[in-house]
Amino acid sequence: MRALIVYESMYGNTRLIAEAIGRGLAPAEVILVPTTQAAGVDLSQVDLLVVGSPTHVHGMSRPRTRQGAIDAAVTPQRTLHLEADAAGTGVREWLAPLSGLVCRAAAFDTRQEGPILLTGHAAKSIGKDLLEAGADLVADAMSFLVTKSTVLVPGEVRRAEAWGAMLLKQVTAPPRHPPVDTGLITIAT
Repeated sequence: MRALIVYESMYGNTRLIAEAIGRGLAPAEVILVPTTQAAGVDLSQVDLLVVGSPTHVHGMSRPRTRQGAIDAAVTPQRTLHLEADAAGTGVREWLAPLSGLVCRAAAFDTRQEGPILLTGHAAKSIGKDLLEAGADLVADAMSFLVTKSTVLVPGEVRRAEAWGAMLLKQVTAPPRHPPVDTGLITIAT
């Protein structure tokens, strides 16, 4: 099985989660690609596509919100480490032209801890865009939490590894047999 994890990361948290998901998907062949390098990736040979991004203003980032995150990282009061490709293409822009996907997929995000009503979560929109592009979602959208100081909440990396392992089981599980139509009743086997 071949899995591709495409991610966007500003301060490194989403990248760390993507790497952990990849470890959880072992022994599958796993390729991790930041969105800034994903434009030419051939998706036709991918069995599982996992896409993730940080949550910005209740959803996926936009050029303006990415610039805001960059500006926040360079303020003297903050000690944030900015990823080298933080200003590049985001998940929203990478997903926009996709169509005709014939793979299974899953969506994740990183978001500040707190009620979703207050924080939002990008994974829901990512999942919707993957469905619209033709992918078959194998799991509910998943959020991994960061603190107010943008550090991963303890235990989130282990949770991401476990989620990756669950995705592997979902994708490699034997398919259910289609129902048998006997003419009188339908029997699921």
